[in-house]
Amino acid sequence: MLQQWILDHPDLFRVASFVILLLLLACTEWLFPRRKKYGYLSRRWFSNIAIVVVNVLLLRLIFPLMAVEMAFISIEKGWGLFSYFGFSGGWNFVVSLLILDVMIYLQHVMFHAVPTLWRFHKVHHADLDFDVTTGVRFHPIEMILSMGIKIVTVIAFGMTPLSVLVFEVILNGTSMFTHTNVYIPLGMDRIFRWFIVTPDMHRIHHSVDKIERNTNFGFNLSVWDRIFGTYRQDPEMGHTEMPIGIDEFRQPNYLKFGWLFAIPFLRKNKGTEE
Repeated sequence: MLQQWILDHPDLFRVASFVILLLLLACTEWLFPRRKKYGYLSRRWFSNIAIVVVNVLLLRLIFPLMAVEMAFISIEKGWGLFSYFGFSGGWNFVVSLLILDVMIYLQHVMFHAVPTLWRFHKVHHADLDFDVTTGVRFHPIEMILSMGIKIVTVIAFGMTPLSVLVFEVILNGTSMFTHTNVYIPLGMDRIFRWFIVTPDMHRIHHSVDKIERNTNFGFNLSVWDRIFGTYRQDPEMGHTEMPIGIDEFRQPNYLKFGWLFAIPFLRKNKGTEE
């Protein structure tokens, strides 16, 4: 019954999950902070949350049928490799989650490796602090491209609507969690990292240092970074002293809402991620 309600109200389920997780993680990082706040909290939070609203509206405008809706059509039409080989049930659900997760990992690597894509992904990295709202700060063009990749993946494999919706909620939640400025005891963090991406693990990816920035691409499962050789244990300067952001966008002015849309098009962009 709960499963059917979720499938009948996917947008409500997404929004409710987002709001609840955002509030819970914000309270947690306020109570147990890992790093001292950089500052400009109200400016950052307004900009980072506002761009989420813009992204949701744009995605709905551009994709009347998004990943979950396309999954319904794929199942009905019998599209995809899973349908062709009769792959259904619980294994379909689990494998779909794994495939979508590795696709997000590969997409993330691609957004760093391709100069044009890196320009848009810079908006995420140009944040001067690292907290729960950084996990939802993405340029609309990146979100549109990401949705397109996800839709193609769903159709190619014939994934079920439930698996796609659950993955989207998990991805949204883990993106916020992995960017949360929360202290996790070192021993626990080392154990968790064998299974999931932790804030300490992902924070290294937001280092100003380019070598460190090209590590720890995962959002959910940590195994992909280990398999593909992009895992890094610790930052050179330590977690509490490591500078966050990008060299060419260190002025607080770039934290304002309007600049989040303009950053990819500024002439000061180097356009590459060496």
